Amino acid sequence: MNGRVDWVAHGVLCCGVLLFVLPLWLLLAGATQDAGAISRGELSLLPDLRNLGVFWSVLNDRAPGGAPVWHMLLVSAAMALAIAGGKIIISLLSAYAVTFFRFPFRMLCFWTIFITLMLPVEVRIVPTYAVMADFGLINSFTGLAMPLIASATATLLFRQVFVAVPDELVEAARMDGAGPLRFLRDILLPVSAANMAALFVIVFVYGWNQYLWPLLVATDPSLDTIVIGIVKMIGQDSVTDWNRVMATAVLALLPPVAVVLLMQRWFVKGLTEGEK
Repeated sequence: MNGRVDWVAHGVLCCGVLLFVLPLWLLLAGATQDAGAISRGELSLLPDLRNLGVFWSVLNDRAPGGAPVWHMLLVSAAMALAIAGGKIIISLLSAYAVTFFRFPFRMLCFWTIFITLMLPVEVRIVPTYAVMADFGLINSFTGLAMPLIASATATLLFRQVFVAVPDELVEAARMDGAGPLRFLRDILLPVSAANMAALFVIVFVYGWNQYLWPLLVATDPSLDTIVIGIVKMIGQDSVTDWNRVMATAVLALLPPVAVVLLMQRWFVKGLTEGEK
């Protein structure tokens, strides 16, 4: 019976992997084929290894009225890193404050942060744009990343880690003369390192895939992200070079995949040991 259950589970997992990998494989195969054949629906499942140079040549391609692909990749990477780093720093400090400091309306502050979970970027897009416009941050990298930095989810994640810290450890640190910053640096940061790594992976991918906010706040072609660039390559009056669009999409996949693979061990550890 156990053998049957294992086979069924592995069969379901293999089907899921195939459903996920097949579009990516078609993307990779299509990037090496002729654009006309793709437009006619004659997409082959086998990549043409003679055309692998398309990935190198496409880096200098430009979206209509946009920047080169390599520049868009850099903008996306800088935006994703800024969002990930900002989220971790702000969420860490806010969770530290509501967990270890005693001040008036502390729980009100915590629940106010919690309620923002019901207000994603799409819901508050108009007032957020108005605030960025009032500060003169439209068409700036600061306006591109700043509104996406605050995160109630990350604050709750760090708070759960901090709540699990024994009171005896807090008292011992206080008796040893450790101030708030030293306690945060020497005790809380090492304890939450795995959670920070898991959060970094999630938030980096989240920032990399942003489309709606960059589309609204950055009309300057020099601030186009790679997602915006791919959309600009499609649906123009001229014939779409689908092979080059697919090659650009493959290049856009590489950075987030590399981050996930490089931090896989820390990512899994942060998700599984968050409450220990």
